[in-house]
Amino acid sequence: MGRRSFLGGTVAATLATAALGQSRDYSQNAAPVRYPDPDIIVLDPRFAKYKLGNTSIQRLYTGMLWAEGPAWNGVGKFLLWSDIPNNVQHRWLADDGHVSVFRNPSNNSNGNTFDWEGRQLSCEHGTRRVVRYEHNGKVTVLADKWQGKPLNAPNDIVVHPDGGIWFTDPGYGSMGNYEGNKGELLIKEAVYRIDGKTGQMDLVSDELKKPNGLCFSPDYKKLYVVDTGRPGGITVWDVIDGRRLQTARVFAVMSLKVKDKEVNGGSDGVRADLDGNIWATAGWGGEGFDGIHIFAPDGHRIGQIVLPETVSNLCFGGVKRNRLFITASQSLYAVYVETQGAHIA
Repeated sequence: MGRRSFLGGTVAATLATAALGQSRDYSQNAAPVRYPDPDIIVLDPRFAKYKLGNTSIQRLYTGMLWAEGPAWNGVGKFLLWSDIPNNVQHRWLADDGHVSVFRNPSNNSNGNTFDWEGRQLSCEHGTRRVVRYEHNGKVTVLADKWQGKPLNAPNDIVVHPDGGIWFTDPGYGSMGNYEGNKGELLIKEAVYRIDGKTGQMDLVSDELKKPNGLCFSPDYKKLYVVDTGRPGGITVWDVIDGRRLQTARVFAVMSLKVKDKEVNGGSDGVRADLDGNIWATAGWGGEGFDGIHIFAPDGHRIGQIVLPETVSNLCFGGVKRNRLFITASQSLYAVYVETQGAHIA
C-alpha cells in the first residue's frame, strides 16, 4: 500500500473506529489523538478522499459565549469571527496562533465575510443592519430597512462575483437582549440581494420560515440556505442571471440515526467545496450528531466531523483554502481536509 492511499484512510477502517465525540479531551495538555482521527467519519465511499489520515481536529481557542460568523482574510492570513453575546469580534493569526479582540463593540455582529475588494462585511444584530468596513476604516451602511421598515436582524452573508451581496434576515438578534436588542419584527423573514454597484436592494425569497446560513455552489448557479425555523432543512434554488432565485426544493435534511435513535438536530451555516459538496454545521442533537455533516451534490450525507459542542458556522481558509475553521458554541476548531473551499472567504 502506498503512502498516499494509506494516509487517505480506508472506509472500512474508518467505519470500524468508534468516534470519541463528547469524551474527547481538547485541553492544551491532552494526550495526542491516534491517527486516523476517529471523529472524522466516512459514511459513504465518496467522502474517503477528503479525509486526511495524518491530521486531527484541533481546538484553537475557547472562552466565547456564542461564536459565529468565521471569515478568512487571505491577504492578512487571519480568521475573523464574532462572539455575539460578548459584543466583540476576534482575530486568529495564522503565523503564530495569537488571538486578540479585533472589534469592540461589534454591535452584536453575527455573520462576516470579505468582498472581492477585500473589505469586511458584517451582519449586525444590535443595529439591524448590514455594514461594510472601508479600507480607510469608515463604515458604510449597506442595508438597514426594507420598504421603510427596519430589518429584523441580519444573520449571514455571502458575495457573488458580479459584486452582489446576499444576506439572510431571520431576526434572532431582535428576539431577546442576549444577542442584540429585543424588539418587534416588523417584516417577513427573507433573503435579500444588494447590488454592489448601485446599492439597490431586492428581496429574492421569503419562502423560508427562518432563513439562516447560506452559500453558493462553486459555479454560482445554485444558492443553498438553511431554514432554522423548521427542523433540519437545507433548501436550494437555481440562481438566474445572478439576481433571481427559481425552483426552490429540499436539498438535504439533517435527521440522522445515532446509536439506533433518530436524532432531529439542526443546521446553521453552510459552505461549498470545489467539488460541489456542501459542508453543513450540525447542532442541538447531542453526542454523535453535533459537528459538521458533509453532503454530496446529490444531497446524500457522505461524511461527518464529530465535535463536543453545537456548531454554528464554518468557513474554508488557510493559504490553500484547505483548512476548515469551525465556530462551535464556546470554541473555535480547525481541521485540514483534502479539498478546497469554493469561495474567497
